[in-house]
Amino acid sequence: MKIHWQDFIEERKGVMAGKPTFKGTRLTVEFVLNQLGTGMSRDDLLDQYPTLKPEHLRAAMLYAADVVGMDQAIYQ
Repeated sequence: MKIHWQDFIEERKGVMAGKPTFKGTRLTVEFVLNQLGTGMSRDDLLDQYPTLKPEHLRAAMLYAADVVGMDQAIYQ
C-alpha cells in the first residue's frame, strides 16, 4: 500500500520548535530516524513509543528521501 508522508508528518511552530513531528504526537522525525540509525529495531521503537505506528516509520523514511532529493546543496 502506497502512503504519502504528508498524511503523517507536520510542522507546527509551537510544537517541538517547528521540527517535523508525527501528527498528534510530540515525537520528531529526526528522533525516530536517529533511533533507527543507531541500531534500535523497528519493533523496539514501536514498543517503547505506543503512539507510533509502522506507517509513521515508513513516512519518516519517505520524508527523509524527499529532503535528501531536494535541489539544495548541503555541502558547499
